[in-house]
Amino acid sequence: MTVMASQQRLELLRAMPIFGGVSPAALSFILNHSDENHHPRDSYFFCEGDKGDCVYVLQSGTALVERRWEDMPIILGRLRQGDCFGEMSLVDLQKRAASIRAESDCQAIRIPFRAFRLLCNQDMQQYTMVMMNLGREISRRLRVAGDRLFRFQQELGRQWFDDELTGDN
Repeated sequence: MTVMASQQRLELLRAMPIFGGVSPAALSFILNHSDENHHPRDSYFFCEGDKGDCVYVLQSGTALVERRWEDMPIILGRLRQGDCFGEMSLVDLQKRAASIRAESDCQAIRIPFRAFRLLCNQDMQQYTMVMMNLGREISRRLRVAGDRLFRFQQELGRQWFDDELTGDN
C-alpha cells in the first residue's frame, strides 16, 4: 500500500465533518504532527480498555468497531475511508470504549493527542473549531445509539429503565 500524498491527506481531512471550517494551515499543522500507520487485515488499531493517546482517520480499507460480551466479539459498526475513531478518549480522557479491528488491509493517519495540544497553544481559534466539531460528531453518534436503543426496546415489547446515565438508583 502506498503512502498517501500530502495534498491527498489534506483533502481527506478537509472533507471530514470534524475538520469542517478548519483552516488549511491548521490542518497542515495537525498532519505535520501526525504519522501514517498500516494495519493488516485482522490486526487491531486498539482494544477496548486500552489507554487512549490518539485519534485515527481511515485513509483506505475498512475496520470494525467491536465490544466483547461473554468472550465473544460483538460488531457495533463498520468504518470506511474518511471515518475517524478514537476521538472519545480525546474528549473524556477515559479508556477505549471499544476495539477497532482491520477488516481489510488499512492505511490510517494517526493523530496523537499531543498534536491537538500543540494546535491549542499555536491557534486557539482553530483548536476550538476542531473541538466543537468533535463534540458535534460525538453528539451525532450518541443520537444514533439512542435511536438504536429505542428501536431495540420497542422490539422487546417492554419497558427497560437504566439509571446509568443519570446516576439515580
